Amino acid sequence: MLDKVLLQIAKSVILSQFDNSYKVQGTRLLQDFPSLARNGAAFVTLHYEQSLRGCIGSIIAHQSLLDDIIANAYSAAFRDPRFPPLSANELPHLKIEVSVLGEPKILEYENYDDLLDKVRPNIDGLIIKHGVYQGTFLPQVWAELQTPLEFLEHLSYKVGANPLIYKEHPKIYSYTVDAIEEKFDEILPL
Repeated sequence: MLDKVLLQIAKSVILSQFDNSYKVQGTRLLQDFPSLARNGAAFVTLHYEQSLRGCIGSIIAHQSLLDDIIANAYSAAFRDPRFPPLSANELPHLKIEVSVLGEPKILEYENYDDLLDKVRPNIDGLIIKHGVYQGTFLPQVWAELQTPLEFLEHLSYKVGANPLIYKEHPKIYSYTVDAIEEKFDEILPL
């Protein structure tokens, strides 16, 4: 039940930018779903047909799950620097995915080969931190990058680092997600 509510929150946030009658009633939601009040980290991902259209999220829980989804739904739709703001005519072609992140755990490893062995394909999302470099890939990225080698190499490119960064033994964190995705038009508004 809560999974559907997460999608409804994200949809309502997006719709509210086009129609003022759609508002997220935070007080009511927190009464009906107290778990939304706990600190949580979430990503909101938008796909237009089969292409990425926006993806913004939090790696570390720093506000209520409700507030995090509200902020990230808005940002994915209207503030992702890779895309222009979403337009109303795109809505019927959208899919929304909400991913709630588990707590990141440091991944202890001896060397690069050991790291490759410890990464769990299709389960782990990864965070890399090394000097000025920091970034993450959600577990859903495994659909495109199917080996630990590909996953780690592309993650290093994403953060602007050379894949040789792993020889410098950067901090790697792993996490899991609970994710739900649905077509925009099939999500009931709040």
